[in-house]
Amino acid sequence: MPQGRISKRSVDALTCPAGKDREFLWDDQLAGFGVGAFPTGKKIYVAQYRQHGRSRRISIGEHGRLTPDEARSQAKVLLGQVETGSDPVQDRRAERAKETFRETSDRFMKEHVATKRKGRTQEEYQRLLDLHLLRSIGARRMVDLTRSEVARLHSKVSASSPYAANRALALLSAIWNWAAKRDEVEFGDNPAKGIERNAERKRERFLNSEELSRLGDALREAEEVGVPWEIDAKKKGAKHTPKENQRTKIDPHAAGAIRLLILTGARLREILGARWEHVDFERGIIHLPDSKTGAKPIYLSAAALDALNKLPRIEGNPHVIPGEKEGASRVDLKKPWAAVTRAAGLDGLRVHDLRHSFASFGAGASLGLPIIGKLLGHSQAATTHRYAHLDADPMHRAVETIGSTITAAMNRSAAAKVVKLDKPRVSATLKGN
Repeated sequence: MPQGRISKRSVDALTCPAGKDREFLWDDQLAGFGVGAFPTGKKIYVAQYRQHGRSRRISIGEHGRLTPDEARSQAKVLLGQVETGSDPVQDRRAERAKETFRETSDRFMKEHVATKRKGRTQEEYQRLLDLHLLRSIGARRMVDLTRSEVARLHSKVSASSPYAANRALALLSAIWNWAAKRDEVEFGDNPAKGIERNAERKRERFLNSEELSRLGDALREAEEVGVPWEIDAKKKGAKHTPKENQRTKIDPHAAGAIRLLILTGARLREILGARWEHVDFERGIIHLPDSKTGAKPIYLSAAALDALNKLPRIEGNPHVIPGEKEGASRVDLKKPWAAVTRAAGLDGLRVHDLRHSFASFGAGASLGLPIIGKLLGHSQAATTHRYAHLDADPMHRAVETIGSTITAAMNRSAAAKVVKLDKPRVSATLKGN
């Protein structure tokens, strides 16, 4: 086990070897003081000691937030408490045991999610907390939460929203495990563990050529003359609204965004967040500095470049798809998307289904899953594998070859005659060699 003086230089140089889950460096001057490096690059200062025959380890803080000297000072305090008979791990757990689930989840959101997750993820976590978790168990102490209680909560939410129930359960489990890594609760006591999730069916829809034609017709109609406007009968004054010639046009940026989604397979937020400075017209690429999977190129076909070139630029707004607020991007495509899909007779089609359809056409053309994965910006090959069943051409070629061979073997009348070949002659030159 590596030992040496824990200093800024030695901690900065410490890395976790490939194949290991962590690597520790233990200080050679203060016994029990160490720092661990993890595959993610994170480094945590720790204090380790033995008490009542058991080895205990307690985290002090993250490198960067603490300097080596600050961590050393805290380690001396903790290890000094051990010498007087105290158990820092139990003391910390006893202190945290007073916390409610609401208090722990607040720390989780501030200390973990706000610094390590995307904005959309933060919003979704907070939504799940507000709608499903805090109302039911927010006031409960963490250590008092039971599996049966959490199971009832999951069952209650499942009655109206099975998917949300699964997401809420997963978030609760993540909060518990986060607290467990800080020695505040036990991993094995996670009340979400062992609760059966609701079955989920992948909601993937692939547009065929005829449906794409209808979508294209509806998009052009919405731009040029407008599509029929559907009145919300619940709104005040709806019954007095004229019933004839009710049509609504969508703006060119909304139409352009929908076309770019169809032609690139990009995610909605990637298109709405793109800036003109990211667009390389010469190479046909939008270089996104950040996305769900980090920095990502969006490759542009001639049709996608044409759609981009036709978009009017708004002075003072750097976004390809500008919003109503000055200098801001568009927030969503809910209203124009609803109008266009309704006019195309594609009720229930989601914006994200355009991404699936883009991939399905690539798979159907036998472009290969690695290429499709690169176009979509998948970080894991397994994510792209969902489109493997759409790559029918290799399967058709394979079954045709096998079928022809079997048919020839079974159909004797069509089989070729076997011709006996003469024994090959050996030339005089070869005989002498």
